[in-house]
Amino acid sequence: MSSSASLSVRLRRSVLSVPAINPRALAKVPDLDCDVVIFDLEDSVAPEKKGEARENLRRFFGEVSPLHDKECVIRINGHDTGFADDDMAAVIACRPDAVLLPKVDGPQDVERVADLLAEADAPEGLRIWAMTETPLGVLNAAAIARMGRTDGARLDCLVVGLNDLRKATAVPAGSGRTFLVPWLMQVVLAARAFGLDVIDSVGNDFSDIAAFEAECRQGRSMGFDGKMLIHPAQIGPANRYFGPSTEEIAEAQAIAEAFAAPAAAELNVVNSNGQMIERLHLDQAERLLAKAKIIQDRKGNSA
Repeated sequence: MSSSASLSVRLRRSVLSVPAINPRALAKVPDLDCDVVIFDLEDSVAPEKKGEARENLRRFFGEVSPLHDKECVIRINGHDTGFADDDMAAVIACRPDAVLLPKVDGPQDVERVADLLAEADAPEGLRIWAMTETPLGVLNAAAIARMGRTDGARLDCLVVGLNDLRKATAVPAGSGRTFLVPWLMQVVLAARAFGLDVIDSVGNDFSDIAAFEAECRQGRSMGFDGKMLIHPAQIGPANRYFGPSTEEIAEAQAIAEAFAAPAAAELNVVNSNGQMIERLHLDQAERLLAKAKIIQDRKGNSA
């Protein structure tokens, strides 16, 4: 497996949002089996509690050793809310893996925060995630995703937010996701065009695991890397549906072995189990095997 494949892969199957205002929820984070934690300063925190939530995060990041098995992301409030400056000060103090921007309408929203991080001399590894949850955000998805190819922009991942998008477009929540699929696919296409990961929206009814699993199956089929979650009960299904299956791992191993054969050294197309396989399939196989190895190593460390 190429070293570049293993270095560029991160697990983002399960992306759990945790209210920064809730110390009990924060205390449980190290023991959860999610791939990513979003420490939320936005929707789940009342305006009069924003300062307290920031202090909770400063204390959490100061007291808890780095969560090496989890990616840590802080979701800030929008720049037009009056809370963003203080939120960014907390981000710079806590130094998470990424900052999540809500309601991104266009590339200027990403550029604004990238400039703030550069001015604060934040580590280059502190990335930016962008929520696509407004009509403008969906229409501008490609322009936003293009920032991932811009030096200094730090953009790493798009996250779809359907609750706000439904509200803005008057698509009723009870209608399922049928009428939202074109917009979801537009965001996936934009992310893939510029090499970004992309995360599916939350499932609001965490008590209905069957419905949640159906959304996970749909999201995986649509090409999403993982799903944003609102409850720990959703972690297991998300990890299962967005993780590589036994069959996918076996197929990826067969592709890697076919290209590893001496006879394939100068070839761009080889025969694997009766199928013609191109080198682009090798790249995909290496990424999948890298994810499978991370999952296996994590299981071994927790045993």
